[in-house]
Amino acid sequence: MTTAATDTRATAQGAAGTAHVRVEGREKVTGAARYSGEIPFAELAHGWLALSTVARGRIQSLDADSALAMPGVLAVLHHGNAPRVDTDYVGMLGAPDPTCAVFQHDRVPHLGWPVALVVAETSEQAREAAESLVVHYAQQEHDVEFSAARPEARAVDTFIPAVVEKGDLEAELAASDVVVDEEYTTPEEHHGMMEPHAATARWDGGRLELVDSNQGATWILGEIANLFSLDPASVRVRSEHVGGGFGSKGVRAHQVAAVMAATVLQRPVRVVMTRRQMFYLTGYRSPTAHRLRLGADAGGRLRALEHRCLSLTSTVHEFVEPGAGPARVMYDADAHHTSNRVVPLDVPTPTFMRAPGEAPGAFALESALDELAEKCGLDPIELRLRNEPERGPVSGLPFSSRNLVACFREGARRFGWQDRDPRPGLRRDGRWLLGTGTAAASFSAGAQPSSAIATAEADGTFTVRIAAADIGTGARTALTLVAADALQVPPDRVRVRIGDSDFGPAMVAGGSMGTRSWSWAVTAAAAELRERLALGADIPPEGVTVRSDTTEAVGALAQKERHSFGAQFAEVAVDVATGEVRVRRMLGVFAAGRIINPLTARGQFVGGMVWGISMALHEEAIRDRASGGLYGADLAGYHVATHADVPFVEADWVEDPDPEDPSGIKGIGEIGIVGAAAAIANAVWHATGVRHRHLPIRPDRVLAAGSGGAHA
Repeated sequence: MTTAATDTRATAQGAAGTAHVRVEGREKVTGAARYSGEIPFAELAHGWLALSTVARGRIQSLDADSALAMPGVLAVLHHGNAPRVDTDYVGMLGAPDPTCAVFQHDRVPHLGWPVALVVAETSEQAREAAESLVVHYAQQEHDVEFSAARPEARAVDTFIPAVVEKGDLEAELAASDVVVDEEYTTPEEHHGMMEPHAATARWDGGRLELVDSNQGATWILGEIANLFSLDPASVRVRSEHVGGGFGSKGVRAHQVAAVMAATVLQRPVRVVMTRRQMFYLTGYRSPTAHRLRLGADAGGRLRALEHRCLSLTSTVHEFVEPGAGPARVMYDADAHHTSNRVVPLDVPTPTFMRAPGEAPGAFALESALDELAEKCGLDPIELRLRNEPERGPVSGLPFSSRNLVACFREGARRFGWQDRDPRPGLRRDGRWLLGTGTAAASFSAGAQPSSAIATAEADGTFTVRIAAADIGTGARTALTLVAADALQVPPDRVRVRIGDSDFGPAMVAGGSMGTRSWSWAVTAAAAELRERLALGADIPPEGVTVRSDTTEAVGALAQKERHSFGAQFAEVAVDVATGEVRVRRMLGVFAAGRIINPLTARGQFVGGMVWGISMALHEEAIRDRASGGLYGADLAGYHVATHADVPFVEADWVEDPDPEDPSGIKGIGEIGIVGAAAAIANAVWHATGVRHRHLPIRPDRVLAAGSGGAHA
């Protein structure tokens, strides 16, 4: 036995706040880190999803017998024989999307709806049989056409109210000296993470184990237990390494199908989605249509602000892209009206995607602010500074901290904004027209209850267990640094284990709340453990273990507006003869609370900004009206920014303390994309004199607009 002792060597200034490489980095680059589709199991069978080829209708017949006669095929699950599931519940993030409740009826609500799972000894056998499966449909007319003019659009409350209004909008617009009234659109966009969705289900001693790639083991456990009417204690979900999520990796058809097959066959079954299947079954960002009406006095102070956002959803589940949300935080006005509406179509259900609501909403809002600045004859930064609110524009709550002004001032200094000629279309570099633009960014900084387990081991090390998910963000490393500081030991004496529902409930990796929520729980557990060790007792061979639960502490947090903020800057070059737009440099300066690991934090900011380039210039999923499907539903047809498209991108941050917050941490995973597309679009206007209100800014749109026009 050993006696516990803390070591302040190398921790005098703390591990948090200094750059650290990923603690699992070596495992990942050497291939030792195994992802969910790579973990071996004895007697593993493989499932392959068969998807509908019609966009709306009913299944008339399905020739399972022919598939069962093919080599290696073990089972064909479909609506006629699959286990029943229950969708009448409210889970961790609300009611479930019925898309995950596969094979429960003969209805087909969209192209790519799962109609069967073929299970075979090998994935090749399962795929051949699934692709040979003959299904006959009673096809019905479908409607996939999205536009701002849809009369059946309706307001739907979600995590935030659909409609918020104060003041007399029409009166304030009529009294305004300057008015902007414009429409903006963003297209359907997809997550495109590197690792596909994959899950293996197996029963072991009466307990279901799901080895999965997800954004929260607690979340998936709850969904699976509810769907299959299981005792949560009889379900275990493991997800140690995740190759990207961006909001897409929740409960999906493949996990449910794997559990069904494992239950029927009583052997492990793995289901891995293809890239094309992911375009239909794992969610996406809905296209959005925005109308912005801004009214200001001669000095640029907002008197009226209206932001109306329309998105689409499926006919089986309501998901709203809350694009009007950023306006409720960013700018106040005497009349302030915002609304999020949705129209149901015969399409798959959208889902959360990096900065849901904020990414498309900020493009529209910050583009409109730039237009207002031009009409007022004001510098775009100055206009924003003149409209800085003292309290939440809608809530009336005080801000925990709001250092947006510091972001703009530091960013303007570093970017060289003071040398900018505000007139568009004047700067040239050979055939290129040059322009610069800016935009503001914000994202909420929430926290949810979580639990953590901290153990002082007999060998003098410490183990921390928490059902967190590292989806590529560096959360595992950040939690190691947080735990080391809380325990007052060097990081190399701390081992953090994550991604296992047996570690107790924890927040998902989403909403930029993961690291903040988990760190709170880890810190609480470490503090209690240090108190136990301070008594001087020997550590037994099994160690000394404590568990924390932050439910009460999170609930006691004072009600305030808590957000990260940022200022985005971009310089672009535009060739109006070819329509080519190139981003030459970007700078983002953020106020995002306490930065735990500058190395991975910078990667998160820059990654979001690069996605903003992709959003502004490349990404666009196009749906065929005739078939109801997507053109080019793969990474060859769906264009994203590549190395040649990415210039010098720099990200930094300003001090952003919140003395009332125990963790001091704010989310950084999403704010990097917010405002980035608007900064680029505003820079394109500055280069050409043409406003591009519809993303992406494709070469054909630049050519159609020409140079010096009004808008495109």
